[in-house]
Amino acid sequence: MLAVVDYGMGNLHSVSQAIRRFGVRVVCTDDVQHILGAQAIVLPGVGAFGEAMRCLREKQLDAALVEAVGRGIPLLGICLGMQLLCASSTEHGTHEGLGLLSGTVTRIDRPLNVPHMGWNALRVHAQNPLCSGVDGGMVYFVHSYHVTQCTHVWATVDYGGPIAAIIGRDRVVGMQFHPEKSGRIGWRLLANFLKDARVVSLQQDEDVKGRS
Repeated sequence: MLAVVDYGMGNLHSVSQAIRRFGVRVVCTDDVQHILGAQAIVLPGVGAFGEAMRCLREKQLDAALVEAVGRGIPLLGICLGMQLLCASSTEHGTHEGLGLLSGTVTRIDRPLNVPHMGWNALRVHAQNPLCSGVDGGMVYFVHSYHVTQCTHVWATVDYGGPIAAIIGRDRVVGMQFHPEKSGRIGWRLLANFLKDARVVSLQQDEDVKGRS
């Protein structure tokens, strides 16, 4: 079972539906025991960092996520969910994050349109199973803040300079873009994550390769 964390600020439907296409049982939940009992966890997110952390703390989900990672349960953060994995944010004040990965979330300061919205090509910098087969692939972004000062950057995109697109350490991974809206490359990334989390069968993985 894969748990999608429901804390009131995530696009649960599209993420859940994308993962269910792999034949995975998905539960959208704010129940700590469901989260701690999952094979893998997805933390989605839309909105402001400080409000998201407040919602997580009110439901005691911040501590549950830290405990889950300590138990070795794979965790994927998407968009704002990726930012919440980091140490802090300067969005509308200064806020502490989950601290599972290094980095500070700051507003994009580039001579380009903000929010950063649209398709960009991934530049993979790390050799690991999650990034297999996605270098140069196009993925879809919608965000005004980005992760800086992170020592765990696996992939970037160029938007007036490098933007951290995938960050990770051990079994904690964040994607700034929306894999569920990123076509074939998003599908490949979700497949890679699920396979590493051992919630996708070998037959399902062969089916995914056939669609690539």
